[in-house]
Amino acid sequence: MKIPKLLCSSLLLLVCILPYTTFAKPLPVLTIEFEAPAVDRTMKYNIILPAEYDESKDRYPVLYLLHGLTSNYTHWARMGVPKYAGRFDMIVVMPDGGNSWYVNWSKTEDGQKNAWEDYMINDVIGHVDANYRTIARREGRAINGLSMGGYGALMLGLRHPEMFTSIASHSGAIGYAADTRGGIEDPEARRARNAKRAARWGSRPKPTEAQIEAWRLRRITPDRAIGIAGFSSQIERSPSGSALTTIAECDMYDPFKLVLQVPREDLPHIHVDSGTEDFLIGSARDFAQVLRENTIAYSYAESKGGHRPDYWTREVAHSMAVQYNVIQRSLAELD
Repeated sequence: MKIPKLLCSSLLLLVCILPYTTFAKPLPVLTIEFEAPAVDRTMKYNIILPAEYDESKDRYPVLYLLHGLTSNYTHWARMGVPKYAGRFDMIVVMPDGGNSWYVNWSKTEDGQKNAWEDYMINDVIGHVDANYRTIARREGRAINGLSMGGYGALMLGLRHPEMFTSIASHSGAIGYAADTRGGIEDPEARRARNAKRAARWGSRPKPTEAQIEAWRLRRITPDRAIGIAGFSSQIERSPSGSALTTIAECDMYDPFKLVLQVPREDLPHIHVDSGTEDFLIGSARDFAQVLRENTIAYSYAESKGGHRPDYWTREVAHSMAVQYNVIQRSLAELD
């Protein structure tokens, strides 16, 4: 069944996002270094404060934006977020999550601590709430993510529904846990499913030799823009060990299963978007179908584009507007 371009739980949501999709003056991006016990590292996040933050004594809601695989906390600043943030009266936090998939890893090696779910929920959010004037409650907090981060945002939001009023996936790899489960159950069946999915939704072009060599060099070369000691090359940023190693672990971290386990009254607002040429659009459509079949309210958007910066730069403004309005409605209901 074809999914409509946009499905909303409220017409008000659709009407209210329109004024926020215009550009504003870019806001400053601050880089914060902090100690993260869950991963036993000094980590960083970027934060954008509202224009009036220093002059006011108000508390503000917070939107967390998670980056994708092989990316880092500086990614969102290059995707236009400082310009879009000026349209919303909220704090925007862009944490670093390495190549962790934002889960607590089942097996770790080399003496590493890789509790990346705990890092996000306890270390990052705890540090932000302790150091900034946030509305430190569910109604004042939302989470969104790109690709790996899209999976992470949905997974974290559904594992911790008491923490977020809105969760969103932007070009998300929502099927990560389900695909990992399939590989554990039947490796041959997983390859067959992937081939079928590629034939149905399209697949990435085969990389050239030059692209493969560039990828190899990128893995071993520290990225100066990241600037985290011992955590700036792709090899350093890829945890040693295994993330999900059993079927039970996969199910614990699978948004397709989690969304059916959370009591309906406790579910956060859910938003999903994807480009029509994105190789991950199949998982977005599959997730939306699960929501629709189980009469779970959500918003959904598709538009022309692939798994590329031009699509992300354009559409992140829309998803930020959607979530900002959900936050505003949630806070209004407290009054």
